Amino acid sequence: MELKKILVPVDGSQYSMHAVEYALALAKHMDSEMLLIHCHKSFPVVLGEAYFQKAIDKIMKKSNDLLNPYRELVQEAGVAFIDRIMEGPAAQAICEVAGIEKVDMIVMGCRGRNDLEGLLLGSCTHRVLRTAPCPVLVIR
Repeated sequence: MELKKILVPVDGSQYSMHAVEYALALAKHMDSEMLLIHCHKSFPVVLGEAYFQKAIDKIMKKSNDLLNPYRELVQEAGVAFIDRIMEGPAAQAICEVAGIEKVDMIVMGCRGRNDLEGLLLGSCTHRVLRTAPCPVLVIR
């Protein structure tokens, strides 16, 4: 098995941090590159131009601030990585990026809900597991 590129979606939670730590261990062992991805909600389109740009700036700053601890962790570990900030539904963006970037594996955190709760609540992890174009490793 060869893992050249590992995608790790992050949302600022402890579950994401555990997934990044696990992916780092894999990346070091397999000499892989990591792709960190954060998905934010869609930009509000009903605002006027000046307010729209302010909303975009605020969302992008928040997204970059959220990514910074993960970036620092991966840099300190000496693993090659790139990161992306995506707009829209997380599960859809994760699977699209995985296909476009031709990643070998997705490593993502899970809050630990049972299957019924996940299906009823429509968890992102469940959606990625059903639609990902590559293997998905879920870290609890």
